[in-house]
Amino acid sequence: MPELPEVETVRTGLAPVMEGQVIARADVNRPDLRWPFPEGMAARLTGQRVERLRRRSKYILADLASGETLLIHLGMSGRMVVSGDPLGRFVHDHPLPEKHDHVVFHMANGARVTFNDARRFGAMDLMPTATAEAHKLLAVLGPEPLGNDFHEDHLVRAFSGKNSPVKAALLDQGIVAGLGNIYVCEALFRAGISPRRKAGQIAAPRVAALVPIIRRVLEDAIAAGGSSLRDYRQADGELGYFQHSFDVYGREGAPCRRPGCDGTIRRIVQSGRSSFYCAQCQR
Repeated sequence: MPELPEVETVRTGLAPVMEGQVIARADVNRPDLRWPFPEGMAARLTGQRVERLRRRSKYILADLASGETLLIHLGMSGRMVVSGDPLGRFVHDHPLPEKHDHVVFHMANGARVTFNDARRFGAMDLMPTATAEAHKLLAVLGPEPLGNDFHEDHLVRAFSGKNSPVKAALLDQGIVAGLGNIYVCEALFRAGISPRRKAGQIAAPRVAALVPIIRRVLEDAIAAGGSSLRDYRQADGELGYFQHSFDVYGREGAPCRRPGCDGTIRRIVQSGRSSFYCAQCQR
């Protein structure tokens, strides 16, 4: 499932053709994805100007001139691909419709934005912009890891007395929003912390040091266009490239890349998810 860097990369790719532009027509080709689309979604989107395109955790939010906000979640296999961009950034002509093109935005500037989702785990919803943060999917989220509210004191307080493994704590969207399996594994490797460690047993200075490490991992991944492991694509259809920089994720049995460490990368399963780490240098 796309994590924060992938979603931010898609948002950045969509912004030039959607932000400040009018949706001339919205085609909704099925009644639902993960849950039913909101009533009259096509009509409520058609003719609306996208005032702002932003991201909250793993959700893309399009604030509309109507006072509503469109929430988009890519799910496991969702892609938002731009074609026919008059600005010349996207070289792809409009493709022929495909089976899993579930929602299509025909922009007044000539661009087309297609939401394709083969597994149909993605989602869209419409809500009042003024109360968007109270939406059931957004209200439970913790601070953004690249924002000012995610700081050393916050993480130290969140970990204090917590008996769950640090891996699970960092995946808790109420503690920090947008982190997923890949980037938690990578951040813990850079911090030298085992994913097995209980969050509440890690010394406060080591917890505090995780904050800039998490930010740097995410920034590096965004700069590389995210990670393409299976279905993910950028808005122009290109792959992300951060998977070529993984230190631990997906590298079971490979040598540790930390200078001076002769360990090998192990894989364990925690809460049904694979954790990759070096048992020799991550303590």
